[in-house]
Amino acid sequence: MSSRTSLAKNQNACKRGGVHIRDIVANAHQFTATTRWPADAANTHPDATYSRDAQLGSGDDSGRKPAVPGSAPTVFGGDATRYNPEELLLMSLSECHMLTFLAIASRKGVRVVSYEDDAIGTLAIGEYGTKGKMSMQEAVLRPRVSIVGASAEDVQAMHEKAHANCFIANSVNFPVRFEAQTTVA
Repeated sequence: MSSRTSLAKNQNACKRGGVHIRDIVANAHQFTATTRWPADAANTHPDATYSRDAQLGSGDDSGRKPAVPGSAPTVFGGDATRYNPEELLLMSLSECHMLTFLAIASRKGVRVVSYEDDAIGTLAIGEYGTKGKMSMQEAVLRPRVSIVGASAEDVQAMHEKAHANCFIANSVNFPVRFEAQTTVA
């Protein structure tokens, strides 16, 4: 492949919808979120038995995105069948790492057969966050990836690059680690 063909291929791989990736990440982007309480109109008075249930959304009321059922962790009186903020934070970290990893794999021509992550986070009073207050102290992402077209060492390097470039991981004030497992199919 000539260097001109290789350059054109790389330039096209870095474009999405006619827009160059570097232009996308160089700009500021704004996102919206909506939290609605009470989820149950019958429970509106915040006393000791108040409902911790809420409906979470993207701020887009068009109906294109489903509402996310939110609550507090069960240890704080929440409903175990609904997502709590700590789980949503872990999901954001996990999905951001995955999406960044998939973008890197796509650019490198590595076929990802499957990707699954069982992230875990620790909420405690500790060295991270506001002194003396409960906060996330650590998150550990544990992606299991099956790939074709790269070695396990290449995939580890891709995880390291994904970790370094994940927008959400770069936005938190506690350590985010990853313990990746790779299967070369």
